[in-house]
Amino acid sequence: MRKLIYAINVTLDGCFDHTLPIADAELLEHFTRLLRGADLLVYGRKTYELMVPYWPDVAKNPAETKEDIEFAQAFVSKNIVVFSRSLESAEGKNARIVRTNLRDEILKLKQEQGKNILAGGVDVPSQLIKLGLVDEYHFVVHPVIAGQGRRLLEGIHRQEILKLKLVESETFKSGAIALHYSKR
Repeated sequence: MRKLIYAINVTLDGCFDHTLPIADAELLEHFTRLLRGADLLVYGRKTYELMVPYWPDVAKNPAETKEDIEFAQAFVSKNIVVFSRSLESAEGKNARIVRTNLRDEILKLKQEQGKNILAGGVDVPSQLIKLGLVDEYHFVVHPVIAGQGRRLLEGIHRQEILKLKLVESETFKSGAIALHYSKR
């Protein structure tokens, strides 16, 4: 069975905002390794629209940094499932929109052959966490206090506390810390 892995950047005060992380070579290399361990990406509309067409454009631009290009090339090689009720179409042959039941679709995808499934963003992953479908968590905590922004599980109530086991951690030169957790 494939694992569903949730990976995200977060500030010290728990905010998720793609403009706040320190996007340096180390961070890009970290997320490139995560991408290479997956063959399917799961996003909601907002995250999909942040990632596409940005990363496909970077993959075609030789003027970008080596780390940006490596991440972009890894990104464009993946299949993408976008959960959305409002998105009309998805770009490229490797992306598809799913409007059916999130739980049923993810359970079906986890049963398929392949590498891990990597989820990003806030809304869809919050629902996946509530449903108990996330197997591993990769948080990169940045030395930034945002003071405002979106938060994981905002407006979603879990019936029980989710206890996780620390698998590994890595400290970057920027002061960011990558934390890898699994379910207990």
